[in-house]
Amino acid sequence: MNGDTLERYRSTSMPLPLTHKVWPLYGAGFENLGVNGQPVEEAMPACGPDEILVRYDAVSLCTSDLKVIVSGPAHPRVLADMRRHPVVLGHEIALTVVSVGARRQGAFRKGDRFVVQPDVFYGGRSLAVGYALPGGLRQYGVLRELLEGDEGSYLVPLAPTLGYAEGALGEPWACVEAAYTIPYRAAAKPGGMAWLVGVPSACSYRLGDRLFADGAPRVIALTGVPPELAAEVREKAAELGARLVETGPLPPEHYPEAAAAAGEPSFDDVILLGPHSAASIAAAAALLANNGALILASAEAYPEPAPLDLGRLHYDRILVGGTVGPRIDAAYRAFMRDLQPGGVFLLVGGAGPMGFMHVQRALELGAAAPRRVIVSDLSPERLAALEHKLGPLARQNGVDLVCLAGSTPSPEALAGLTDGRGADDIVVLAASVEAVAAAYPLLARGAILNVFAGLPRGSAALLDLNAVRDERQVRVVGRSGSTIADLRRVLEKTKSGNLSPARAVAAVSGLCDARRALQEMAARRFPGKVVVYPQAIDLPLTTLEEMPERLPRVAARLDPGPVWSKEAEDELLREFASRRT
Repeated sequence: MNGDTLERYRSTSMPLPLTHKVWPLYGAGFENLGVNGQPVEEAMPACGPDEILVRYDAVSLCTSDLKVIVSGPAHPRVLADMRRHPVVLGHEIALTVVSVGARRQGAFRKGDRFVVQPDVFYGGRSLAVGYALPGGLRQYGVLRELLEGDEGSYLVPLAPTLGYAEGALGEPWACVEAAYTIPYRAAAKPGGMAWLVGVPSACSYRLGDRLFADGAPRVIALTGVPPELAAEVREKAAELGARLVETGPLPPEHYPEAAAAAGEPSFDDVILLGPHSAASIAAAAALLANNGALILASAEAYPEPAPLDLGRLHYDRILVGGTVGPRIDAAYRAFMRDLQPGGVFLLVGGAGPMGFMHVQRALELGAAAPRRVIVSDLSPERLAALEHKLGPLARQNGVDLVCLAGSTPSPEALAGLTDGRGADDIVVLAASVEAVAAAYPLLARGAILNVFAGLPRGSAALLDLNAVRDERQVRVVGRSGSTIADLRRVLEKTKSGNLSPARAVAAVSGLCDARRALQEMAARRFPGKVVVYPQAIDLPLTTLEEMPERLPRVAARLDPGPVWSKEAEDELLREFASRRT
């Protein structure tokens, strides 16, 4: 494939094949991926008038793909019978339009390049790409729902100056970026359900000026609230036009009665007044709606650790705030920020693909970078690879990169690296309740722990929540996925040269070796991302370190490090893509 042929590939002027290859997943386990360990051959899909036909150019593999393989039909995002309607994995995608349906003319043209935002909502339903909608581990496909979803088109243009891998890596990078821009409310939800729950020893509390500053709740429910505060709430509810529902004190096992009295299944704001027990906190938190706020207001210390549902924190974006009082609104203080400039940043389980990206991002923050980045991981090999690739960048930018073999550092080890203060920011990438519980006591005052790894709802860590309500004011946050705005921001940063997403690439593969790439990922072989090129059908799974021997012409185009580059990608496509196009 010479330069002219490469340009023909980019412009989609080559004839389309009659068939193409696909990796269907028929159930849980690698034995159900493909047929006899191979992709299947299917007829080229037909493009209807409301659809576009696309060519998949690059797919970045994700640990979420592995979760679907492990869970099969039990995965909460898989909606269909996998035997009859197999899942096609791969949601981190760069693609090119090769044919446009009659009613899509004008909106799309042949040769248009896009990155996919996979968190699709269509008619109010979540239809995530790679779960409910087919993903990118195939050579071609037709798209419709992505073009007209609830937020419009879920395709974001890919600039011609960027490579396909840079585009495919845009989505995971958007998830990393989004972890530092989590939006939380600074007051009770307007039009929502607010529930205030007291205990007999609750001290005197006031609402404060900001609690309903964004607008009136639809309903305010009171359960065992002290008389003075109850009188203030009655007056405020009358002023705001909110419906007021009052009940006497209830034991935790009867908390659902408060929701039943209010005529609602859940509350948007659950405000606990006084030193509640662990059972009370758990029972109240169970009644939180998605995007809800659990507010802990108590001048007295909680008598025992309480369970915090890390799965809900991550997937349902639960806010946990606290104050010693007496103003309840103080618990909603704005707290989400980027990494603390000049602080200490700890990543637990941070030497894997996503951890690599978090570390790289921290090192590239310039004047806003932390002074020290500490990475712990169970794999010494992955730690060594991370230090090899990112150590020079850390030294160049004046950041102390410390790699620690093992799970979560001990309090004693961390004290020696933080002058006894604790970490200003902690991101937990290990999908482990124990890792979160061990990292939580390592937070400095005002610090943030981000549960980045998704855990199933119901995965509860037993935590001393006094650190949330007292003068330490720590916060535990989480977020799943990214938005179209996050993806656009990452692609713009890449285009302007402020982000180098391809630095995270550890290996590349063609479509036929995608199954092996996923198996190697499951074995935790790679410290970075694997990018599959579906059109380079026979490209064997190859790490960047193996390229000089296996693919010398491609290796010659790598950036120093070695680091994947658009020039290396072009050379790879010259060598392999012509075999199928």
